[in-house]
Amino acid sequence: VSFLLETAMGTKYLIIKKGEHGALLFDKNNNVFSAPALLLDEVFDPTGAGDTFAGGFVGHLSSCDTINWEAMKKAIIVGSAMASFTVEKFGIEKLIELDKSQIEERINEFKNLVSFN
Repeated sequence: VSFLLETAMGTKYLIIKKGEHGALLFDKNNNVFSAPALLLDEVFDPTGAGDTFAGGFVGHLSSCDTINWEAMKKAIIVGSAMASFTVEKFGIEKLIELDKSQIEERINEFKNLVSFN
C-alpha cells in the first residue's frame, strides 16, 4: 500500500506501507526514512491495522503547523504506534481503552529502533 502527498508542483512525499515490516518514506530530494514495525509479543488480530496507521498518520499531520520532512517522519511513527495497538486485541477493543500516556510510551519505544525528532 502506498500514499502520495502531492502539491501543485507535483509529488512531494511517497509513503510505502509494508504491513508487519514497517513503512518507508521518500521525498523528492531522494531522502529516505525507514520505520520498522514494532515487535510485539503477540498479534491477536491484524484487521484494521492499516486503517489505524492512516488515522494516526493523518491525525498527527493535522496537528502540525507545517508539513515537512520531520513532520512526515513523526507521522509515520505515530501511525505505526497506533496500528501496533490495534493488532493486540479484536477490532477497536484496545484503542478504546488507551490513554495519551500509553500512546506516548509506545511512540517512545520507536526511539529505540529509529532516529526521529
